[in-house]
Amino acid sequence: MTPHHTKSRGRLFLLAGGHRSRDGSNPLPAMMIASLEVPSPRIAYVGAASGDDRDFFSSIRNMLVESGAGAVEMVPLAGRRRVGTRAAETLARANAIFISGGDVEEGMQALQACGAIQVLTDHFRSGTPFMGISAGSIMLARAWVRWRDPDDGASAEIFPCLGLAPILCDTHDERSGWTELRTLLALSPEGSIGYGIPSGGGIIVDPDGAITPCGGPVAILRNDGNTISIDDKRT
Repeated sequence: MTPHHTKSRGRLFLLAGGHRSRDGSNPLPAMMIASLEVPSPRIAYVGAASGDDRDFFSSIRNMLVESGAGAVEMVPLAGRRRVGTRAAETLARANAIFISGGDVEEGMQALQACGAIQVLTDHFRSGTPFMGISAGSIMLARAWVRWRDPDDGASAEIFPCLGLAPILCDTHDERSGWTELRTLLALSPEGSIGYGIPSGGGIIVDPDGAITPCGGPVAILRNDGNTISIDDKRT
C-alpha cells in the first residue's frame, strides 16, 4: 500500500511543543498538517518514547485532529519483539508519521528492540513526511546525550537517534540555557552545530538539508573548540 505524498515528500517537521500565544493556541501543528496538501491526512502516531501511553496519545490525537488531520492511529511498538502486522499496515497507509514525546533514550530503546528503526527509515526514504514533538523531535535527529551516572557530569555520553534529520537539536529548554544540548555539542566534533527549538517553536528540515525556523527565533549553538557559543536564527 503506497500513501499519497505531495510537496512535503521527505520533509521533517520538528516541534518543541508548548504554547506561545496569549490564548494558549499554537498555529504550528495546523501549518504542518496543511503543508501536506492532503484533505484530512491520515497520521500514524509512534508513542514509543512514552511507552504507548493512551492518555498521551489521546491528547496528541485531539491536537492533530483540531489542526486538520483525519484519522490518527497509534502504531503499537513499545514492549514489542517485532513490528507487527497491525503496526506495519498503519505505517503503510499513513500520509505522515508522527513521533511523539516522552523519554528520548527509552523511545530509541523501544524502537531498536522491535526492529522499527529500519522500518521507519525505509518509510522516510520512500518519501513519507515525518513530524516530531519534544522528545520525538530529538529522536528524529542524529543523536542525543545520556549520563551513565546521573550524579556524575563526567559520565555523559552520546547515543544515536533515528538520524532522519541530519542535525543535532533540543526542545523547550530555553530557560536553562540549553544545558543538555551544550553537553551534547561538547562531546561532538569541533564545529558541530545544535539547534535549540524553544517552546511554541519549530523547524522544518527539507530533503536538501535546508532548515527553516517557524514560530519564532531558534537558538543556534556551536562547538568552537574550547567553548559553546550561541546566537539566534530569526525567521
